[in-house]
Amino acid sequence: MTDARAVSPPDAPPPSAVLSVVLGLGRVLGPALAAVALRVRRARGKEDPARWREKLGRTALPRPDGALIWVHAVSVGESLSVLPLLQALTARGDLHVLLTCTTVTAMDLMQGRVPDRVILQYLPVDVPGPVERFLAHWRPDVAVMVESEFWPRLIHSTHRRGIPLILANARMSDRSAARWARMRGVAAAILGRFAALVATDGAMAERLVALGADPARVRVTGTLKRGAARLPVDAAERARLGAALAGRPVWLAASTHPGEEAAVLAAHRALCAERPEAMLILAPRHPPRGDEVAGLVAAAGLEQSRRSQGEAPGGQVYLADTLGEMGLWFDLCPVSFIGGSLVQGIGGHNAYEPALHGSAILHGPHVGNFADLYARLDGAGAARVVGDAAALAHAVAALSGDPAARAGLTAAAEAVLAAEADGVAETAGLILGLLPVATPTRSC
Repeated sequence: MTDARAVSPPDAPPPSAVLSVVLGLGRVLGPALAAVALRVRRARGKEDPARWREKLGRTALPRPDGALIWVHAVSVGESLSVLPLLQALTARGDLHVLLTCTTVTAMDLMQGRVPDRVILQYLPVDVPGPVERFLAHWRPDVAVMVESEFWPRLIHSTHRRGIPLILANARMSDRSAARWARMRGVAAAILGRFAALVATDGAMAERLVALGADPARVRVTGTLKRGAARLPVDAAERARLGAALAGRPVWLAASTHPGEEAAVLAAHRALCAERPEAMLILAPRHPPRGDEVAGLVAAAGLEQSRRSQGEAPGGQVYLADTLGEMGLWFDLCPVSFIGGSLVQGIGGHNAYEPALHGSAILHGPHVGNFADLYARLDGAGAARVVGDAAALAHAVAALSGDPAARAGLTAAAEAVLAAEADGVAETAGLILGLLPVATPTRSC
């Protein structure tokens, strides 16, 4: 494993006039804009009515004594991915972890799942008052941003206080990378404040360096998601839905985005022309799009039922417009198409999840977020690429009718996963190596 203590906090980052302007505008305009945004979100039910003040840097909880590592994971996917890392960090019994997230759904999902000595809080909005209150109260010894959380004020203020920053499980969509490339000076100034940038693979490492990261501080460790367990599944619900779907060829379109559902539904119509009993479970990446996607299903002339409305699977499409149930859908579906890959700009989604659940993997050509992983899966015959609706329909029909072919794909995927580097241990080592040597360890 890499010698974690060889990593040290960077000195002064590269200057950026644009970043200075951004921080200045945030100081002047940020408080009013943040207040309005929080008010609107609360009115729309997108903020926790009991805890929204945490986003202003206000909390009722005391800081525990001893070492405190702050980990930020913005939403559901990132929060689930850090659970193995939290286990590794808290295995050292003399420290606590502060886990922040941004969304209510992530907070709800993490309640009861985090290990002991992990404190859950909402991330403050990225304006001076909330950020300074948050940092002054919690005084973390190390700060860990997960995947692509680049909040200028938060990172600037954390670095200014001398708190070492780590970017863990670094990931950036094609669209985000293109946007940051147009602001390379700002990107370099932000990335220059990190003591270590932990990339999942070589392609991501090259992307970080191209944006101005110091190559000496970029590490390739493998993904945190490799260490993740299977997604949670309600066994009783799996049995109930499995009985309702028995005898029907079922396939899943997981984490779809605008522009993809039309292709998925066209593929399913073609499949139903040959096998009228076929069922598509359609799980959009963002469940609040449920009404929009339901309209697309109706326009495609397909009968549907909706999970969010408590309906049992019926018709030709079951719209899975709920959160936290993807493990259930992977368990129920022998074949899964992983979305975010048929349209440009998204970069694909995590293929570890369907592989862990034994579902055969189909994906589109645009998988820049996980390019190395998909290349290994495709090369090993563990996944298949589909470029359009016709190819998707053909692949689903072929695999649905050929259990041996599905078994071949899933066995190959298991072999690829077994050979994957697990980034948890090395990432944890880098984080622990940045703790002050003489950190007090008084019990709280």
